[in-house]
Amino acid sequence: MKTILLVAGARPNFVKIAPLMAALAPEHGFDPLLVNTGQHYSDSMSDRFFADLNIPAAAFNLNVGSGSHATQTAEIMRRFEGVLLQVRPDAVLVVGDVNSTLAAALVAKKEHFPVAHVEAGLRSFDRQMPEEINRLVTDAISDWLFATEAAAVANLASEGVPTERVYMVGNVMIDTLVACRHKIDHSSIGEQLGLKRAEYVIATLHRPSNVDDAVRLRKYCAMLATIASEIPVVFPVHPRTKICIDRLGCAEKRHGLKLLDPLGYIEFLALVQGARAVFTDSGGLQEETTYLNVPCFTMRDNTERPVTITSGTNRLVSSDPDVILSYWHAWLHGPPPVRQALPPGWDGSAAVRVRDVLSGELGI
Repeated sequence: MKTILLVAGARPNFVKIAPLMAALAPEHGFDPLLVNTGQHYSDSMSDRFFADLNIPAAAFNLNVGSGSHATQTAEIMRRFEGVLLQVRPDAVLVVGDVNSTLAAALVAKKEHFPVAHVEAGLRSFDRQMPEEINRLVTDAISDWLFATEAAAVANLASEGVPTERVYMVGNVMIDTLVACRHKIDHSSIGEQLGLKRAEYVIATLHRPSNVDDAVRLRKYCAMLATIASEIPVVFPVHPRTKICIDRLGCAEKRHGLKLLDPLGYIEFLALVQGARAVFTDSGGLQEETTYLNVPCFTMRDNTERPVTITSGTNRLVSSDPDVILSYWHAWLHGPPPVRQALPPGWDGSAAVRVRDVLSGELGI
């Protein structure tokens, strides 16, 4: 039996960890132990995802909470070190690009434990993004790099990562979506909110570069209010974004918006599936809308997930609210986007392919 410490701490991590916990089960020769760093520490951002995704209770809870990037990363490293040295696993598996990902990988490598990085190789080529730094450093020190798309494999090759360390396995986020599709299809959240299919849009906004700038945030609120005067806008508000909106006191910009508390995974994806379009600055939502064939307007100047544009329904429309609004109005009068064939490995079995590689590498 090979012991694997799987590290998660934020909403996107939980979605990726769920199928990996299931795949790395004892019947396949693994003892998977989940470490929840507590990077997202509210019930709505953590506990609900555990329930929705049937993730087993964490073996270790670090309860780190919020803080600056340096403070949070350092505290995760400090607390994770004790867990690592207590368990002494055969490998540490990290997912995504949040501070928990980087912190756990650094500690594991300094203590000479092998590291597997799931969702390796994604690049926005924007080093102003904290996630980009996390990706670069984690990939540079990982032993096994599991990629979701061909562009990620090419990025790693260009950075000199040996090909024998890189595995194109597909997208574990899509594994979770496939596994939960029946629940998503049968959710009544749309009816509960009085929404009709394809007669509303979803908006999410949480990146510090968008919500911490008061001038930009006011413009985003005004833009969404303008869209809401034309079609209902459902806006599940990230805790970080809510704090910033409340601080601004821009209640007048909320007119016409249906602001919601953060939703669980099933409810949120059910609303996304029924939406006419999605406005977001999220990374993972670009992938989920691609799979669900829902038009997505990414409110950023770059994306680390180019396959969602070349094969999906994602459109990179700028971080300028005025440009986004112009693009929306032009889109309303144009032909709908057409999704191409789904990217390779977006089939619900990516976690099994990760397991197969680790079985070989660890001698199971």
